[in-house]
Amino acid sequence: MMRSTQRKETVFYMSTYVIGDLQGCHDSLLHLLDKVKFDPKADRLWLVGDLVNRGPDSLALLRFLKSLGSAAICVLGNHDLHLLALSEGYGRMRKGDTLIEVLSAPDREELLLWLRHQRLAWREGNLLMVHAGVLPGWTLDDTMQLAAEAEAALQGPHYRDFFAQMYGNVPVVWDAGLKGIERLRVIVNAFTRLRYCSIDGEMEFDHKCAPGLQPSGWLPWFMVPGRKTADATIFIGHWSTLGLINRPDLVALDTGCLWGNKLTAVRLEDRRVFSVPCPQMQRPMGEHPEGNKRLAKSLRAKRPKA
Repeated sequence: MMRSTQRKETVFYMSTYVIGDLQGCHDSLLHLLDKVKFDPKADRLWLVGDLVNRGPDSLALLRFLKSLGSAAICVLGNHDLHLLALSEGYGRMRKGDTLIEVLSAPDREELLLWLRHQRLAWREGNLLMVHAGVLPGWTLDDTMQLAAEAEAALQGPHYRDFFAQMYGNVPVVWDAGLKGIERLRVIVNAFTRLRYCSIDGEMEFDHKCAPGLQPSGWLPWFMVPGRKTADATIFIGHWSTLGLINRPDLVALDTGCLWGNKLTAVRLEDRRVFSVPCPQMQRPMGEHPEGNKRLAKSLRAKRPKA
């Protein structure tokens, strides 16, 4: 698509590529960008979060994404928040974490400041990007308002107070009357950790398996009947056992780059899928059962009834 200005110069409209979880796989990202012929002066990237951790080069990845300026729109994932909490002395390093290089870097403060000012949700019209999910009772407007609340806490002068109390699973149910850290924790857990919930919106954090293997009573958040964002298109990462889903209402893009599978992008304008194979950086830690293949095929093809 192109048009001509009064000077008869050719101006190309930009393409937007939505890319799945990177987790420090810098080289794989560069290979994918070469494949799509990404031009930072004309194109944009949407990154679904979990930019860092477990992969080999989170430091180079953060430096690269920061250098792209407004060409890269990122939302935060749970691993990104984990890095930020560790940098402030909260939480503990976990088995498989690969964050020491970032925390020891001479430009760490500049990079962490940039990361802390990324979004929890990004919306353009009827398109929404979050890392993990949206609670079924939230509308698009609710989602953006609640994301703004949590972003204000992350970016404000008292952000360390949030990180001091960020970790935890409770409350597991949203209530508009919640206040303080309990309110923020529900918001952040939904955006960055959600996979399964009940039909009433109670979140469940113990199971990372493919749909069909979860205990009874829990549904993938996007399959809950009456979900208030069902008419939107939501782009997510976080859930590698889903594999690629490219439906009118849901685009899931964590295709297991870290585990030696693929890094995937979807071009927003025509929904064309691009992917590159990735070297295995870590072995899956209980996160990759194949699940019910027929159900997985159904998830890729069907929208839930509202």
